[in-house]
Amino acid sequence: MGIDLIAGGRNKKTARTAPKSDNVYLKLLVKLYRFLVRRTDSNFNQVVLKRLFMSKTNRPPLSLSKLAQFMAGKEDKIAVLVATITDDSRLFEVPKLRVCALRFTETARARIVKAGGECLTFDQLALERPTGKDCVLLRGPKNSREAVKHFGPAPGVPHSSTKPYVRAKGRKFEKARGRRKSRGYKA
Repeated sequence: MGIDLIAGGRNKKTARTAPKSDNVYLKLLVKLYRFLVRRTDSNFNQVVLKRLFMSKTNRPPLSLSKLAQFMAGKEDKIAVLVATITDDSRLFEVPKLRVCALRFTETARARIVKAGGECLTFDQLALERPTGKDCVLLRGPKNSREAVKHFGPAPGVPHSSTKPYVRAKGRKFEKARGRRKSRGYKA
């Protein structure tokens, strides 16, 4: 493979400049926020546009319980998340919130609306708050993916808490020497 040469030398920019997705609604949002970035000098719109380009891994979902936690004491503001809002059955009472997100799961949307809150889309947000004034921009936990637990120093190395890739979690699978005190030693 050759290097990416464009007139003017090597192209070192690797950040996305458009979404990979073919979703027409996402492309319309991108069009809208490109306009807002150009016509307003708001940093908020630049960040939203950048996040609209991101891959699914970089747009982790946020649960209702975390949303309520982050929005405590900011009830008059709008929570903005360029990702999905998911329901959390562990949260007993949902506070009244105004939330703007790319997607809401069915139950999350129902619970927000039932609590007297509001679920906004990004085009509604652009009309209401074109500069992002009084908006709280949030992100989901990126390192909560199952795959991330397997990253790090090799499992079995001293002081490593990396999860091994094991076929099953039974007694016969990587549970002997080095894993239990009763089998030699425990690392």
